[in-house]
Formats: sequence, C-alpha cells, structure tokens
Amino acid sequence: MVTIRNRKVAIWVAAILGFGAFLVAATVISVRLYRRYRPITLRGAVTKQNSDARDQSPIADVVASAADELAVGNSKSDFSGSFSLRLRPEAKPGQHITLTFRHPGFRPLDLSETVSDKLYVVRMVPLHDEVGAEPNKVEVTVENISVRYSTETATTESIGSGVKTFQVVNMGNVPCDKHSLCSPDGKWKAGIGSASLDAGEGNVFRNARVACIAGPCPFTKVNSDGFSHGGRSIKVSMLDWSDTTTFLLQAEVFRPGVGDVVRESYPVIFGRAMNFTLPAAAKGPSVEAEMNGSRIVFALGPTSILSWADCHARVQNDQTKNYRCELKAGYRFR
Repeated sequence: MVTIRNRKVAIWVAAILGFGAFLVAATVISVRLYRRYRPITLRGAVTKQNSDARDQSPIADVVASAADELAVGNSKSDFSGSFSLRLRPEAKPGQHITLTFRHPGFRPLDLSETVSDKLYVVRMVPLHDEVGAEPNKVEVTVENISVRYSTETATTESIGSGVKTFQVVNMGNVPCDKHSLCSPDGKWKAGIGSASLDAGEGNVFRNARVACIAGPCPFTKVNSDGFSHGGRSIKVSMLDWSDTTTFLLQAEVFRPGVGDVVRESYPVIFGRAMNFTLPAAAKGPSVEAEMNGSRIVFALGPTSILSWADCHARVQNDQTKNYRCELKAGYRFR
C-alpha cells in the first residue's frame, strides 16, 4: 500500500514539474516573439536650423511621416518639437527608412535613416531666411516688448475699529471660603467679567487686544481668550481677585475682498523667437511693443494670435503657460 501511494505521489510530482517546465518554455517563447514582432516607434525632436544653439527653437506642427510606407499614419510635432512615429510590424531594426518632415514655414526635409531606438534630432531651415527684403520696403522693427497680465489677490480694507470697556466687580482681601471663584493660588475670592464685539456681516476683527485701564491690574488675568485669533465676533472674560477693575477690548475692523493686480514681465528673445511664461492664475494677457516707434498693445487671446508673430502656447502640469512666438516675414527685433 505504501509503495502504490509513493508511486502516485511521484507521478503527480513529475506531472507538476513537467507542466511548470512547459509554462517556462512557453513564456520564454512568447517574450522572444513579442520582442521580435512588437511595433517600433521612432521618437525625436524638430528644431530650427541655426549655428547658435540658443536660436534652435523647437518647431510645432511639423508633419513627420515615412516615404517607404513603413509608418502607421503620420505624426505632428507638439509645442516642444516632439514627434512619435509608429512603424508597421514588418519594419525591423537596421532597415533603411526615409523620413519626411513638412511645415509651411520651413524647407521640406527628407532624411535617409535606419530603423533604431536612437533619439532623432531633426533641424529644419526656415523659409523666411531665404526671402530677401522687398525693393523699397523697410522691415517693421519690434522693440521694447513687455507682457502684461492680471492676477486675483486677496485684499483687505480697513473700515474702522471696535472698542468696548467693561468692569469686573469684586472686593479685595476676602478669603476664598467655599466660593466658586478664587484667585489662581486659591487664597482670595475672585470675580469675573466679560465683553464681546461683532464686526458686522462680511467684516472681521484683526489685532484684537485687551488692556486693564483702572483698578489693581496686577491681580487680574485672562480667564477665556476668544479674541486673539480675530474673526467676525470676538469675546473675552477676565478674572479679578482684588478690588474692582476696568478693562478695554479693542480691535481693527477689516472688510476682506478679492482684487485684480496688474503685473508685468519681459520675454527672452533669441534670433527671431521670443519666449515667456505666465503663471496659472494669469488673466487677460497682452503684449505691448513699439512698432517703428509707436507703442501698441496686442491682446493675447486663447488662440495666441499676433499680427506680427506666429505664437504657440503649452499648458504645463502645474497649469503655468509657456509661450513661444516667431516673427513673421517683414518684421525684425531690434
């Protein structure tokens, strides 16, 4: 009986081990097949061709494709110039591929490359660099540029003050014998007095304070503090274990609100591009510039359109906005 049972156990163990080996082999084969046939994605960035690295600004809206029909559709570069071109499954590493890049403001560019996982950096030549100034026509100069916008900020307006006097009636040198209120050391009978102030609807008290103004002040203390943190309503109670004392409760009254503050910043200019950023809370941005000596304000709406520059904007994860504007033909920065 023991021998038969041992044989059954051995058979089950062998079966389990065999199935485990099969799973391992199947997994290895699946991984190899996936690595072999998974689609390849070419990733890169498109920038403007310039000898000065500071003027190699990213180019948005460039259409990237493969002339060899190896790509699945096209890819359009984003604000940062990034493009991602997915290839068909039959495309293999090391295979020849012709990449094409098209943008109405730049020379058409065809690149002969090989399929790989490298980062492709593509530089395109602007068309406006090829166009000379028209006869008897002077380019418009753009200078002294600033960016203005407004942000909401919390404001407070002082509208007055609140004042109240009150007394704590008591008689000094009376032993605290079975009385509910006593001095801090429990020796003398004590009295208590209180006062409160209301700032009114929509108003708050700030800088509230209490002062003893008459009587034996050294023998008093704050019993309950409902004033130091401010607010619409404040109150205080004072303990006195000597003769009658008089107190002053006083605070400034403020009306909180929200107001717009106009702020100004200045863009950074390299070559024919200017760059600037705006905080997430910025409202109503505009660009002010001198055009041939005349100061003009240009509203920068949701589409970021300027008559003298092509602008692109990108919203970051923290909701700040990045702007990049390229001059149009016929304009130049001074």
